[in-house]
Amino acid sequence: MAADPAERPPLRRDAIVVAARDLVRKDGLAALSLRRLASHLNVTAPALYAHVSDKRDLLRAVAEVEFDRLHDRFAAVDIDDPVDRIRAQCRAYVDHARENPELFDVMFLFPPDLAPASLPEGAELPAATRVFTVALAAVEEAIAARAIVATEPVMVALTLWASCHGVATALQLGFGLPREVEDELVAAVTERLLAGWATELPER
Repeated sequence: MAADPAERPPLRRDAIVVAARDLVRKDGLAALSLRRLASHLNVTAPALYAHVSDKRDLLRAVAEVEFDRLHDRFAAVDIDDPVDRIRAQCRAYVDHARENPELFDVMFLFPPDLAPASLPEGAELPAATRVFTVALAAVEEAIAARAIVATEPVMVALTLWASCHGVATALQLGFGLPREVEDELVAAVTERLLAGWATELPER
């Protein structure tokens, strides 16, 4: 039963997003509904619509928060060497997924803006684009330094992301590997990719 409106603090969008994030982290993405969220906040479901247009708008806001947190982790990698920065960013990415796997699922409901990709209007998530831009900058610097031999930095960045994402997703399957073995897997995948880009590829 919803509490007396006089006993509740004013409802705000940021509080709604925090509550939604907490519910997803606790019970998973599938468990989130506007009705359940309203009950958690002691309001009626229609009261939420003054602050979020629908469930997708709410999930988009949660994803934005998570990408901002991942951006902070990437920005905290204070390493001059671009290849070492790439290594650290790959570890940071997988660590982020391991810490909050349910929220990690929400992040990838919304894509970054990747030229020359063409996204439907409103699909791109600015925070996701900011994170990808940070990762891409390290790749571009590595190419400029000839530490990575490639002509398409976006493709290199996408390959690194796909590999790290694959590792992060695999670790969510619950193999029960020791943490040091998981870390070794992240390093092994990253090093194999970097080793391949350290030499000229044959022309196709």
